[in-house]
Amino acid sequence: MERVSLAIDGMSCSHCVARVNKTLAAVPGVKVDKVDVGSATVEFDPATATVATITAALDEAGYPARPRGAA
Repeated sequence: MERVSLAIDGMSCSHCVARVNKTLAAVPGVKVDKVDVGSATVEFDPATATVATITAALDEAGYPARPRGAA
């Protein structure tokens, strides 16, 4: 398992946190560690999921995301 911390735009409330948590949990191979307004940390199986598939799922849900530290 690998771990990634994400910066997530468009989050402002607990509803957003719940939606992001649900979106991440639905990605095969992803285990949600923590979701807060504006960020999330997940573990993922690189044989099943990639950072790109994780961020794409969030983008599709309306929450643009990128790995922390990425421009």
